[in-house]
Amino acid sequence: MIQPGRESLQKIAVIGRGTAGSLAAASVTNALAETDYELHHIYDSRIPIIGVGEGSWPSLVDRLHVLSNLPHETIQNRLNGTRKYGVAFEGWGCRNHDFIHYFTPQLVSYAYHLSADLLADILQEGTRAHHVDKNVQNVTTVDGRAEIEFEDATTERYDLVFDARGFPKELNTNEHLDISFIPTNTAVIRRCPSIFQDHAGGPVRQPTYTRAVARPHGWVFVIPLTVHTSYGYIFNRNVSDLADVEADFDELLESDRVPEFERRAVIQFPNFVHRQMYDGVVARVGNTATFMEPLEATAIVAAQMQIEMVLHMRLNRSVEILEADAPVVNRFLINTMLCYGLFVGWHYSCGSIHDTDFWRFARDQIWAQHREVLDPLGVECTALRKFDEMFDLLRQPVVEKSDWNRLCAAPVTSYAQLTQGLGYRL
Repeated sequence: MIQPGRESLQKIAVIGRGTAGSLAAASVTNALAETDYELHHIYDSRIPIIGVGEGSWPSLVDRLHVLSNLPHETIQNRLNGTRKYGVAFEGWGCRNHDFIHYFTPQLVSYAYHLSADLLADILQEGTRAHHVDKNVQNVTTVDGRAEIEFEDATTERYDLVFDARGFPKELNTNEHLDISFIPTNTAVIRRCPSIFQDHAGGPVRQPTYTRAVARPHGWVFVIPLTVHTSYGYIFNRNVSDLADVEADFDELLESDRVPEFERRAVIQFPNFVHRQMYDGVVARVGNTATFMEPLEATAIVAAQMQIEMVLHMRLNRSVEILEADAPVVNRFLINTMLCYGLFVGWHYSCGSIHDTDFWRFARDQIWAQHREVLDPLGVECTALRKFDEMFDLLRQPVVEKSDWNRLCAAPVTSYAQLTQGLGYRL
C-alpha cells in the first residue's frame, strides 16, 4: 500500500505506560511493521499504574488480537478477563425496574472485563520501542516538530508524539471544555473476592455484565474478573461526604454478601474534553485528551479512536497538507468526544429509585445545563445536533434499516434500549 505520509514518521514518541500509552506504542509498532523507524516509549517508573478493573467495548477484542498476535482466549485469560455482554442497570430511571443495555447483536457481540495493569503488560510485549525512564515536563510544537522537555532540562524532538500522561492537574478554560452536565467527580475503588469460586483456570465463557447500581449518593460499578471483583462508588464530593459514601458502600457490600474487601484508591477526576487533541505533531490521547465518568466504559474506546485516527491520517495523507488536515481531525475528535459525554450524561435525565440530594442535583440541575454547555456557537461542533437526531429517529413510526447504525457515540439501537429502560419520554 502506498502511504504518502510514511517518510515523515521517522522518529515517534509515546509518553505514558498506562492503557492509552501502551495502546499507542503497540499501534505504532503494528502500523509501521517491517519498516525503519525510531519509537521512544517514555514514562516515569515512579508513577504507578492503578490496577483498576475496567470494562471495554467490543472493538477492543479484535484490536488486542491484532496488536498482540495472541489467540482471543489466551488474551482473555491473561487479562483475568470475562466476557462483557453489556451493562446491567439496577435502580436507574423512572420505571422502577432493572434492565440490561446489551451490545448488539445481543449475546453475540462482547467486550472484555479486564485488569488494566495486565492489559498494559500484554501490549508492551508486542511493542518495538526504546524505553526512556524520565519525567516529562512539557510538550510543545516547534518548527513543525514536537519537542519534549524533560525534568533534567534536556529536550528532544520528534515527528509525532502521543501524549498519554493522564488527567490534567486542573482544568483551564483556554485548554479544556468542562463537561459540566455530568454530575460526578470522585470514585472510591474497592477490590472484593471473585464470584467465580470454581474457576479452573480456563477462560470464563459465560455471559457477564458490568453492574451499574444506583445508590443514594451516586452509583456503583461492579466488574467481575476471574481473580477478584472490582467495585467503584462514583459520586460528587461537593454534594456528599466521603464518610457517608463509605457507609453506604459498606451497606451495598453487605447486601451483596461480600464479607471482605481491600481498599484500593479514592480518585478525583474531571469530566472534560481538551480543545487541542491534535495539532498535526502532538496527539493527546486517553485521559490527557478527554475523560468522563466510567458509566459506559468510554475511556478505552475513546483512546482507540484517537490513536487510530491520528496514525491513519499521518500515514495516508501527504505531509504537505498536514497543516490543513490537523484542524479538521481535531474538530472531529472533539465532536465525537462530546457525543460520548452527552450519551453518558443523558443517563441521569430520568433520575433513579433514590429521591436524594444527589439524584435531584444530577437530574434537575446538572443535566439541565447540557444545551447551554454545548451550544454549537460556543463549542463550534455539532454534537448536540447529532444527539437530538437520535431521538428524532426513535420518534419515527419505523426506523429504517439504513439508519440502524447511525451514531452519536453509540448506535441508535443503544438509544432505543436506554429509552425503554430509563423510561425516557420521546
